[in-house]
Amino acid sequence: MINKKEFITKNNIKLQKREKLIKFFKHIPNILAFSRILMAILMFMFFVNRDLFPNIHTSWLDFFAALIFTIASITDFFDGYIARNFNAISKLGEILDPLADKMLVLAGFIGLVVIHRANPWAIFIILVREFFITGLRIQMAAEGKKVAASMAGKVKTVSQMGAIGFLTMNWYGGEFLLWLAVILTVYSGLDYIKEYLKAS
Repeated sequence: MINKKEFITKNNIKLQKREKLIKFFKHIPNILAFSRILMAILMFMFFVNRDLFPNIHTSWLDFFAALIFTIASITDFFDGYIARNFNAISKLGEILDPLADKMLVLAGFIGLVVIHRANPWAIFIILVREFFITGLRIQMAAEGKKVAASMAGKVKTVSQMGAIGFLTMNWYGGEFLLWLAVILTVYSGLDYIKEYLKAS
């Protein structure tokens, strides 16, 4: 039979283990975001430094770049999920997460322009929108305002990822997905500006 003292001791051990687990989970989003930054750099290298791999066929370089992009995209989902569900949102994470996302998109689209897979004007429009909205978010943060992520923004992100994936693998339909991403990117940007004006 377990006495009261042993019962309390076991409960304290369980609580300590739980607290350690929670602390561990709180670091995971930042670790995943940082890994995404490293993967963005590696993916970009597979695009622009193909001369470093003279014995590897370009189709394999495409595959490696697409694989890295896919893994990085999955980490983006998980770090957000863990941050929300384990109360692991931190100031560092609020900086690292959007930085990692932007670096991944930049690496993909600029890399695709370098290897002549993407229309430069399409990429120009997308990147102008991304930088403008990032600047707007910084301004809103300075004003103490916040606009929640909209469905249009989420659909835009999915369309961009789809376009990067298809163009990287040189699959049929990649160009169509790119211009669809342009339309959705511009629309979501206008939607964000509208929400900003409402909040002002």
